[in-house]
Amino acid sequence: MKKLIVKSRLVDRERFDQQIAGIGMELSPVIWQHERIYLPHDYRPAMNFPRLVMRTEVKTTEQPATYAMYLKRHIEDSGVDWVNYTQVKDYTEASGIVHQLGFRKVAEVSRQRQELRLDERTVVYVDTVDGIDGQFIKLEAELDENESVDALRADLFTILMMLGQETFVMQPYFDLVQNVEQPYLIPR
Repeated sequence: MKKLIVKSRLVDRERFDQQIAGIGMELSPVIWQHERIYLPHDYRPAMNFPRLVMRTEVKTTEQPATYAMYLKRHIEDSGVDWVNYTQVKDYTEASGIVHQLGFRKVAEVSRQRQELRLDERTVVYVDTVDGIDGQFIKLEAELDENESVDALRADLFTILMMLGQETFVMQPYFDLVQNVEQPYLIPR
């Protein structure tokens, strides 16, 4: 599926929580996620290369962890992400497949995540990422086939601004953990 993803450092968590409560919505309970990020051996930034991620997720301590693998390919010139996601029954075997395909592990990211569905295709995440100060707000929206990328991007930036955000961050969390942050102003 094609997605547009924008994220920003959360400026004021208290204000954000008040805004969400004011429209009668509520974030989910905290979900713990741990991801191992793999890149192809010949990976180069800004070249539309894929990255593979193995995710462990725990929603409650009473339930067993779930495992998933997803492939994300960011298309630089459009800003669209192609995302393929599947549940994994055997984490060890799936990791072995990733290594046999020639991908190399480049980072591990742990986070605590809350989510809020705005509609059937748009979700807001609030992430606290281990190793990075502060919290992030991340919006993901599935792109319809005939929809304008620019119009959807403008909608997502409008939502960010309504939530008190003034800048957005383009780097994935694994870059931010390694202190490679470049905040960008939200276009108006």
